[in-house]
Amino acid sequence: MFRRTLAALCGAVVVTGAASAADLPSRAPPPVYVPPAPIFTWTGLYAGVQVGYGWAKENSTIFNPGGDLGGIAPAGLVPYSLNATGVIGGAHVGYNLQVNQWLIGVEGNVDGTSLSKSQFVGADFCPFYCGTVKTTTPLQGSIRGRLGLAWDRWLVYATGGVAFAGVTNFYDTVASGGGTDQISKTRTGWTVGGGVAYAVTNNWSVGVEYRYSDFGTYVDQSANGTLLPSTFITHHLTQNQVQGRLTYKFDTAPPPAPVVAKY
Repeated sequence: MFRRTLAALCGAVVVTGAASAADLPSRAPPPVYVPPAPIFTWTGLYAGVQVGYGWAKENSTIFNPGGDLGGIAPAGLVPYSLNATGVIGGAHVGYNLQVNQWLIGVEGNVDGTSLSKSQFVGADFCPFYCGTVKTTTPLQGSIRGRLGLAWDRWLVYATGGVAFAGVTNFYDTVASGGGTDQISKTRTGWTVGGGVAYAVTNNWSVGVEYRYSDFGTYVDQSANGTLLPSTFITHHLTQNQVQGRLTYKFDTAPPPAPVVAKY
């Protein structure tokens, strides 16, 4: 009887031990640590290209203080306007610094343009003064500051600064007894605008930007007798432009070291 009782107790202990062993935690190796994706930032040096459409307006006045054009226009005043349109495109380079959601930066750009317009002016004043005038701005650029607000990969910003333009004015006054002349100048003015950008990857972004530029007032006087003696032409050139942008941001800092999980 005692032997049977002892055997039964031993069997119960064995079964209980096996059941307890099954409940012990697994000794399998821990899962491999996968670091989280890096947080995107707009900070860094960048460069890219832009292309779009521009439209410019030049308000001008032909002025000859020595004549009244036969009494038709006092003091020889002949006002006219030129509206030029065309493609504008080039390259840009800059640097952004993002602090929390705020972004500050600086950017420079150079653009070639096809903006050009010619027309006949002074038809009511022939033969005293009339002829063809033409204005082109084949090359321009700017240096601007940027202030923006970022939401992860989206960026909205304002921009403004100094603008430069190479302006060429052509005059053909044969109809009023003159000749032809071409006068080129480099104009300095100001520009303001804004844009929106989206980072497709950590390096590549696309965007669109609008800017208004004012290149100020300047005066032409022909040196070869094309214009009548003592004749001046005053110009005031302004421009609007909308451009699409493709930009590459350089990785200027090494990636963070991987985090090692400790168990």
